Amino acid sequence: MRSATPKRSGADRPAGADRPAGADRPEGASRAAGARGTLRWRLTLLTTGVVALALVIGAVVLVRLLEGGRVEALDDAAATRARTVASLVASDQVPDALGVVAPGEVVQVLDGEGRVVATSANASLTLPVVSLADVADEAAESARTGEPALTTADSAYTGSARVAVLAVPGADGSTATDGTTATDGSTAGDLVVAAVPLGDVAATIRALALALVAVVPVLVLGLGAVVWVVLGRALRPVEDLRVAADAVAAEGGRGSLPVPASGELAALATTLNAMLDRLDGAVQAAQRSARREHEAATRQRAFVADAAHELRSPITGLRAALDVAREHPQAYPAAELVPDLDDGVRRMEVLVEDLLLLARVGSRPLARERVALADVARAAVAEGAAAAAARSGEVSLDVRGEGVALADAEVLARVVRNLVANGVRHAVGRVRIEVSDGEFAVDDDGAGIAVAERERVFERFVRLDAARERDAGGSGLGLAIARELAREQGGDVVLADSALGGLRAVVTLPVG
Repeated sequence: MRSATPKRSGADRPAGADRPAGADRPEGASRAAGARGTLRWRLTLLTTGVVALALVIGAVVLVRLLEGGRVEALDDAAATRARTVASLVASDQVPDALGVVAPGEVVQVLDGEGRVVATSANASLTLPVVSLADVADEAAESARTGEPALTTADSAYTGSARVAVLAVPGADGSTATDGTTATDGSTAGDLVVAAVPLGDVAATIRALALALVAVVPVLVLGLGAVVWVVLGRALRPVEDLRVAADAVAAEGGRGSLPVPASGELAALATTLNAMLDRLDGAVQAAQRSARREHEAATRQRAFVADAAHELRSPITGLRAALDVAREHPQAYPAAELVPDLDDGVRRMEVLVEDLLLLARVGSRPLARERVALADVARAAVAEGAAAAAARSGEVSLDVRGEGVALADAEVLARVVRNLVANGVRHAVGRVRIEVSDGEFAVDDDGAGIAVAERERVFERFVRLDAARERDAGGSGLGLAIARELAREQGGDVVLADSALGGLRAVVTLPVG
């Protein structure tokens, strides 16, 4: 076993072993930044659009409220002025020129036929501020309610104006809308019309609208810029995650993502890291499995090649002996042929049995029990002593304690025999066997094995350069079989330096 040279065929590397990590990176990594930009743009446009709509609606509401407030103020002024003049009309104290309060205000008193009875100084007696037909509905409403009725009308004096119409009953209770005249000829049934121009209101509203048209777009653009900057900062952790994910992809899935201090992105990064850890573990497990399968396939091919070579040697010897005996029967008598054939058959028999034993490892049930390891060692020593005596050597046994182990007795016996036979085969003159609970050791005084080569000798058919020639009875599988069987039992076989100067082989087994 130690004297064998390995015959190995070149091991093919696994498919894809030379491909750099990250060579199959998806194109999605290059689109991630664009996607982030699109998200930033969409959020900016959406936020700016919503705010712009709110600003426009607010501007319209502001204009309407301001316009309504100003018109309401004009209505109050016109109604108040109409009531004041109406009280003068009712008491027949109408002055020659009616006074006005607001700039541009026009106040007139019309009779039932629409003629101007009294007017403010800024209007004419010949031209009513509005025609009776234009305010007929308001006059009727005022006559019914006794309060000024308000409307918007075009006046020859003010242009568009808010007009307050107040019907003043005569002494007999008639109004201008009745189409009658008081019997005493007084101004019974007159209408008081107060008109306040809307020009100032329209100018104010127009100026405000123009200001809003100029300001709102600027506010929208400024807000859009602010939102763009804020979103950029808010999305920075997302960009950091993307960059880190791209780096992890470039490293073939190894690494982790940065975890922000808090927030939803921290939870997302933690979850993604956990997923990456699981994926990395799965990838590594798959890689280990692929390596093991590749190594197993390589070993199997080498094993088959070596087994074929090992079987070819005895077969070749047998065929050569038979050919010589057939061609030259006088030169190769049967007395010499039979022992040679028997030796070749025994070598083939040993090799085939060893191969079958290795093939059955792990595929058969084991009858584990407490075995007297010392008894097994004594039987192996008895066999080894005869071989050692033939080499002028000796085998000694040292049992410490009970010397028991938990194992299959038949399998354990094969392990012990292989190690004792290996020690006797390579010893110069002395082999020492030590037995204790769960441990069996074989020391020899042979050449030993270099530390770097100690694991190689457990490979099948490996023969070290120091001793290439086959020893009698050896198949090149002894140590390989011993380790495989020991590991099948839950133990192991290791090699170390021996105090005798050679090699120490130690078998460890469970005790209970």
